[in-house]
Amino acid sequence: MLEREKFHFQPEIVVGQRENGQKMEQTFPVPEPPDTSHIDMTVDLAGVTLKNPVVVASGTFGFGREYSQFFDLSELGAICCKGLTLYPREGNPSPRIAETPMGILNSVGLQNPGVDTFIQHELPFLRQHDVKVIANISGNTPEEYGVMCEKLSQARVDMIEVNISCPNVKAGGLAYGTRPELAAEVTKVAKAHAAAPVMVKLSPNVTDITEIAKAVADAGADALSLINTLRGMRIDVNTRRPILKMNTGGLSGPAVLPVAVRMVWEVARAVNLPILGMGGVSRGEDAAQLMLAGASSVAVGTALFADPYAPIKVRDGLAEIAAKQSLSAVRALTGGVQPW
Repeated sequence: MLEREKFHFQPEIVVGQRENGQKMEQTFPVPEPPDTSHIDMTVDLAGVTLKNPVVVASGTFGFGREYSQFFDLSELGAICCKGLTLYPREGNPSPRIAETPMGILNSVGLQNPGVDTFIQHELPFLRQHDVKVIANISGNTPEEYGVMCEKLSQARVDMIEVNISCPNVKAGGLAYGTRPELAAEVTKVAKAHAAAPVMVKLSPNVTDITEIAKAVADAGADALSLINTLRGMRIDVNTRRPILKMNTGGLSGPAVLPVAVRMVWEVARAVNLPILGMGGVSRGEDAAQLMLAGASSVAVGTALFADPYAPIKVRDGLAEIAAKQSLSAVRALTGGVQPW
């Protein structure tokens, strides 16, 4: 047996420190965050003035009650509420959420209490806060969209976001957002029944998103939001079954940011409508990319599941970027990209 005294233990070598393990003295000052008090954070989204460009995306924030325990909802530019249908829906069977390396797959299935319950019980709570309210709606027929637009307009929501990723039962279950003529049809119906501005949410699961954007713009849309989730799938290699009970779901999170930036850029060049950009936003830099690509405002979604303060951090990050670039208003970022 070897004797302990014959061993000489060397101190641990730590990369980035001196040989003796002593921490190196700091030779540069900690950068001070820029003063952002002079930055005008207001933006215009289809005639609706937001106090800052940061919106919380539909389906990730519920109706705001849970997150109000973390911060004052008035800190946000707007709240895009959980998707509403004409009648209550229980949603899809579980499992309906699956993690991916850079995001999540979801197949929640539009679980919601219905538009009437939202107006009676959730909207009064939201109205206690100084924040714009955007109602997201989904329907299986154009008529359902029309009825919901009338109800929500009478309730005086600030804007209506029309989800055209839903199946049109009259078109054999084909999603409205996959064909220009179907997208235009539901947009016209929504506009005919809405007193509030109508923002159409575009699906990325198409060959050319600009064709859909042009169709809904010609049909009278006041604004566009993009992108919705990318269709994806995960399989358990041991059971050989899809992890989601509905087999496929919508991919969101950091992985989709480059796709969102590209599509916002393409749509901004194709139509002259304000854009709410979303998809993978978790930092101010992410939001700035979408604004430079052409978005007037940005939405934070999946990042909320990891950090409930993500929208506030994105807002402050945008302000710091504007200050560092000597901008007097954050809206000056919109469309500022300089392609090669």
